[in-house]
Amino acid sequence: MAQETPVDWAGAEDQLPPDTWGRRPARESWLPWSFVFLVALLVAGRVLLAPYLTAPALQTWATIFVAVCVQALPFLVFGVALSAAITAFVPASFWTRALPRKTYAAVPVAGVAGAVLPGCECASVPVASGLMARGVEPAAALAFLLASPAINPVVLVATAVAFPGNPEMVVARFGASLAVAVLAGWIWARFGRSEWLPVPRRTAAPGQSKGGAFVDSMCHDLLHTGGFLVIGGLTAATLNVVVPRSWLTSVAGVPVVSVLVLALLAVLLSICSEADAFVAASLTAFSPTAKLAFLVVGPMVDLKLIALQAGTFGRAFVWRFVPLTLTLAIGVSFITGWVLL
Repeated sequence: MAQETPVDWAGAEDQLPPDTWGRRPARESWLPWSFVFLVALLVAGRVLLAPYLTAPALQTWATIFVAVCVQALPFLVFGVALSAAITAFVPASFWTRALPRKTYAAVPVAGVAGAVLPGCECASVPVASGLMARGVEPAAALAFLLASPAINPVVLVATAVAFPGNPEMVVARFGASLAVAVLAGWIWARFGRSEWLPVPRRTAAPGQSKGGAFVDSMCHDLLHTGGFLVIGGLTAATLNVVVPRSWLTSVAGVPVVSVLVLALLAVLLSICSEADAFVAASLTAFSPTAKLAFLVVGPMVDLKLIALQAGTFGRAFVWRFVPLTLTLAIGVSFITGWVLL
């Protein structure tokens, strides 16, 4: 009789097969079903949505949206790049030396100086904050804040491209925007109080190179303004397709109401100033004066600008400065449109 070999049970547990031996991994079990669900969803979408994808209204919507974004994107990128370069490489002390010492004289000079900052309102808030921190009078810095996103060369060229054969729209936008900036600065110099607008502190990172500041500023502004451009294009396309023409015609036919409606629309859309001219040009049912109000109000009063101003200067400033700017922008747009358009 053969002698049985003794079994060494020590370490036998390590030699046992795993519990999942012979079973499918969990992911392999749901992958086929997810694929089947995806195919079924695509088939259902093809059957149910195909008739609507070729509808003329949807094609018109897509055409308007793509046209607005494609036309505005080069100006947006160029403006953000120049704004970041000026912010990073031009010291804020330059503006202190360039402005007159007297406030009422410094306000219009600061407003005209806004033409040398090709950027959107996202860049104007930190620049104005830096000017105040370097000793520039708040009224002059606020005039610069309002004028720089509205009268700089990139915005004016974009306006000329969006309104071909209509140079009076460019002149009207420049004149109305500069007038609003100067009037707002003068009114703030007369009635503004220091407790409403405390001088902000500089927030520049110590030791950061100029190249790093340029890259950070450009990436930040481009990401934010690009998203608002898409939102503006979507809204403009939707207004032109979804809203019945009879509604737009009825609103556009009333001079005062049409101006107020587009002014409110500019506040809600929060479109970058390099792109708003293309959105305004797509609103063909409205009068030139209403479009001018859209172009003047947007760079000075919109939701993202209000949030930036509240975070930088405080709520007490926003509650007083925003209604003042909005009232001036609408009133000056009425007068400028009546005279030039």
